[in-house]
Amino acid sequence: MQTSPLAPLRVRRGESLPSTQKLGTRVRSNNVTVEKLQIRQKAEAREESLSPFAAKSALSRGRDKAEEPCTVRTAFQRDRDRIIYSNSFRRLKHKTQVFIAPQGDHYVTRLTHTLEVSQIARTIARALNLNEDLTEAISLGHDLGHTPFGHVGEEVLNELYLPGFRHNEQSLRIVEVLENNGQGLNLTWEVRDGILNHSKTGEKIIKGGGQASTLEGSIARIADVVAYVNHDIDDAIRAGNITEDDLPVPATTVLGHSNRERINTLVCDIIEQSWTVAQSLPRTRYGASVPVRRPTIQIYHTDSIGTKKHEITPHPNPLPQGEGGRYFVTMSPKALKATNTLRDFLFEHVYNREATRKETEKAREIVRQLYAYFNKHEDKLPPEFRPALSLPNGRGVDERERCVVDYIAGMTDQYATKMAGEISAEDGIK
Repeated sequence: MQTSPLAPLRVRRGESLPSTQKLGTRVRSNNVTVEKLQIRQKAEAREESLSPFAAKSALSRGRDKAEEPCTVRTAFQRDRDRIIYSNSFRRLKHKTQVFIAPQGDHYVTRLTHTLEVSQIARTIARALNLNEDLTEAISLGHDLGHTPFGHVGEEVLNELYLPGFRHNEQSLRIVEVLENNGQGLNLTWEVRDGILNHSKTGEKIIKGGGQASTLEGSIARIADVVAYVNHDIDDAIRAGNITEDDLPVPATTVLGHSNRERINTLVCDIIEQSWTVAQSLPRTRYGASVPVRRPTIQIYHTDSIGTKKHEITPHPNPLPQGEGGRYFVTMSPKALKATNTLRDFLFEHVYNREATRKETEKAREIVRQLYAYFNKHEDKLPPEFRPALSLPNGRGVDERERCVVDYIAGMTDQYATKMAGEISAEDGIK
């Protein structure tokens, strides 16, 4: 009986692989190739069964630099993998979420936060019949630009660097300019848009900050809130800052009395309140009865040769609108109020108090010390962070500061602390 061309190769003990089937080579049997199997094309075809409001990888607005598509993965799957294999993603494991230098192994880091956001977002996207791959890629990349020491590091860099610093813009800069030896990751428009527009700018959830142009981006944004509100409560309890009984009763009555209950309540509520986006449109999809949103998003970022403005024009897939505006991925008013109540509680009893701790002030001083030192000693910057220091016409200073910010923002807590210690020792010798 003829075996399947995809059947596993069986080799008896003591035998070696045939020369044409050595490890690391592509085995071809019966003229079967990955190209002929059309794996990516079939995955793209399956996306046609998604909601009409889902972003389709075959209809992506593409990449800044054209490249051949992968034979196996869709464009969004490829973006996800590029993010996972990036150095910036690896460094998230040693970056603070909230608690700086905690005494314990189970506190959330920026990496575990990112994974929780991805899990919550994928669950919602799958339930709403939206593009899970795009949602995952945005979720995994949304915090790549976070500084060491959490939001404390972000606040200090924002104070010191005149143009300002925001981690969502830095995340975009990383995937567009800094990663891959200064070449960027060349991600699709939809992933970059979602990364840029995930942040809430300190305002109430749902409102504040930019709005993603895809529903998948909206899911990543709201999943970020669900994740951090709940795991920050757990960490605060673990640290002894609060107890479960301290949480506002009106909020826990609605959402639940444990991390598990609250996440489940919120995810189910988001699915129920956003269910419209999972529905099929009538045959008059592009008719007058189906208004569409056509935004233009402006992205500003500074690369090694100056500031560039990107205008991201409308996505070809229309998003639905109802009375009073477009449909959002959202929560019910009841759940939203309860979540904002918990968030306000965290600011009052955890975040603001954490900002006054000795470790937090030490972290601020470390970032200030690094910023001052590398602006004074630009020759101490790694070569990859000194691409434009010799620019003429007085632009060198601005470029130096930008490079210093990029270098510090990419550091882990451990590396920043170590570097500050070495600088202090060097100053002591002098």
